[in-house]
Amino acid sequence: MSRQPAMFVGHGSPMTMITDNPERRTMEAMGARLARPRAILAITAHWETHGETRLTGGERPGTIHDFRGFPEALYAMRYPAPGSPELAARVAGLIGDRAVIDPDHGFDHGVWGTLLPIFPDADIPVVAMSVDMSLTFAEHLAVGRRLAPLRDEGVLVLGSGNVIHNLALWRQSIGTLPEWASEFRARTNAAILSGDEAALTDFAPGDSHAAMALSSREHFIPLLYALGARQADDEVALFNDSIDGALSMTSAIWGDARALAAVQ
Repeated sequence: MSRQPAMFVGHGSPMTMITDNPERRTMEAMGARLARPRAILAITAHWETHGETRLTGGERPGTIHDFRGFPEALYAMRYPAPGSPELAARVAGLIGDRAVIDPDHGFDHGVWGTLLPIFPDADIPVVAMSVDMSLTFAEHLAVGRRLAPLRDEGVLVLGSGNVIHNLALWRQSIGTLPEWASEFRARTNAAILSGDEAALTDFAPGDSHAAMALSSREHFIPLLYALGARQADDEVALFNDSIDGALSMTSAIWGDARALAAVQ
């Protein structure tokens, strides 16, 4: 079985799912080109835990609508992908004692909002994984390294979040490109492309641009799992590299990035 990629996908606002936009079109085109995975492990910014990493272990996880104030069409959406207790057990074994399998938790919009445009048929088994907020960025990266063998087992490792996510500033900055966001994107993009782990895990206390970009650091953390799961011979490419005020859609793929480049 060919190696599956590791991906980080900026999932943006739930409105991305019910509007026609360039980011969604790119995700749809990419899904048509990617080799079909045996299963998907989706690390989601919208499932925060403390002191443990939880994994969905049910056969048929439900769809969670974890947002308020959006059009009814979003609440009607479902992503009925099957679960995979087998994959959940495999991931738990790789992570170790901190892993807990949760048979009742479903797929939040960090999971289905990302997978719906890429794999709309919802017929690939999915396991969702939480972000343990008690870990440092470097520790999240280390857990990502433990997940790397999954890619050679036909599993797509997908992190869902946002490199820049500041909801407190978002509404007042919609339609703009703030200088702080532009600078943070430039340096994080450079670090992703060069594999500079330190630049993505070690931010100085006085780094005001990072503080604004990472005000919701749970959205940044899934990037570190995809980065950790990369292999030495991977190509890397960016896609959907856009910013709307204080929210970015910047995404990255490690593996055969030529499959992605063809849809840019």
